[in-house]
Amino acid sequence: MVDPAGRIVARLRRPTSAGDPDKLRAQVVEVAAGLAAQHPVTAVGIGAAGWIDAGRSVVRYGPHLPWRDEPLRDAVAAAVGLPVVVENDANVAAWAEYRFGACAAADPGATMVMVTVGTGVGGGIVLGGRLYRGAQGIAAELGHVRVVPDGRPCPCGRRGCLERYASGTALVEAARAGARADPAAAADLLRRAGGDPAAVSGPMVTAAAGAGDPVARAAFAEIGGWLGAACADWTQILDPHTFVVGGGVADAGELLLAPARAAYAEQLGRRGRYPAATVTAAVRGNDAGVVGAADLARGG
Repeated sequence: MVDPAGRIVARLRRPTSAGDPDKLRAQVVEVAAGLAAQHPVTAVGIGAAGWIDAGRSVVRYGPHLPWRDEPLRDAVAAAVGLPVVVENDANVAAWAEYRFGACAAADPGATMVMVTVGTGVGGGIVLGGRLYRGAQGIAAELGHVRVVPDGRPCPCGRRGCLERYASGTALVEAARAGARADPAAAADLLRRAGGDPAAVSGPMVTAAAGAGDPVARAAFAEIGGWLGAACADWTQILDPHTFVVGGGVADAGELLLAPARAAYAEQLGRRGRYPAATVTAAVRGNDAGVVGAADLARGG
């Protein structure tokens, strides 16, 4: 339950039935109905990981969920008797940062690009003060822009996508490779992993990098470099006011943002002589999706 100022005033949580589309839909209905029974709810906003149609009603494809052409809006609306809006999860997070987070003080007509760096790389674009969805509703899949021709295979079916080089998955892969190549330099990282490079996890890399481990820091520099270079490319297309970086990996702060900013400045080339977007951290954290979905359902 989110108030008009973007404050969360009540929560209900349930474990996700990620393998059963019917149970998952029923859980969404249960949570929405439970909150509506306790509070003066006027609309329901849903942030779902996947491709959402232009009508903001159908989950066309969920890469990590069992939904395929799932008419989620109508199913929930029929069950709870309220207007429902379904949006992509990165889009709702971007909207929350624009309205109530990192860009809350920006001009209402500003353009913002949000990049979410987690297991993969997601994105959301607010263009001239409006959330940009594209013709089919599937815009801003920033993690699936190809950065390396015939590069690493991606679960989306393409090769060389950005998320294969700038995500939490890429961070762990780089750290494991570094630990195998130079165990002495990765002493702290390997200590956390029980001596086994294959056991290295994302939180271990972040902790070791924070403690100064050279291999862990190099892994952050690698993915930050890819992220910064991508921001320079997007600047040529969109010329935004701000890039906002969020997601679980971005919680590492300057470990990721410092190399990203350095690569961004370098890759801007002559464009860097003129005013260009700033690169800043998201501030709403894991609440961003909840807040953004609610505000968009309210008509934000």
